[in-house]
Amino acid sequence: MIVIRNAFMHEFETISRFQELMAMETEGLKLDPQTVRKGVSSVFSEPAKGKYFVAADGDTIAGSMLTTYEWSDWRNRSFIWIQSVYVRPEYRGKGLFKQMYGHIKDIVRESSNYAGIRLYVDKENHVARQVYRKTGMNPDHYELYEWIRS
Repeated sequence: MIVIRNAFMHEFETISRFQELMAMETEGLKLDPQTVRKGVSSVFSEPAKGKYFVAADGDTIAGSMLTTYEWSDWRNRSFIWIQSVYVRPEYRGKGLFKQMYGHIKDIVRESSNYAGIRLYVDKENHVARQVYRKTGMNPDHYELYEWIRS
């Protein structure tokens, strides 16, 4: 049975590895493992940065996601952003993301602090886009622009 729960600090190595695998799989990008480990562990040491959730199948971490927050002055509440989602290949297609998303949706429903949930996805990641649509999310009317320091 899969249980969605807060991640524990001792799971940061697994989560870090998931991030490396996701970057390679979705963008063909090889991340620096040391940088990723530091980035993941800093979320645990500085909770204002976000929170990791895991999908646990007994002792196996089947998937993970990071949530971060964006303040909306228009709504006087925060949006929860879902980021860094990874599901082990052998667990894909079994509704694991739907369970993780449902867990976050419950958090939003149960607290007046949150306005909703947002996420971004690479335009070329057609599989993820289908998964997100199946949960009832839509691409809405916003378009993300970015500048990344090189």
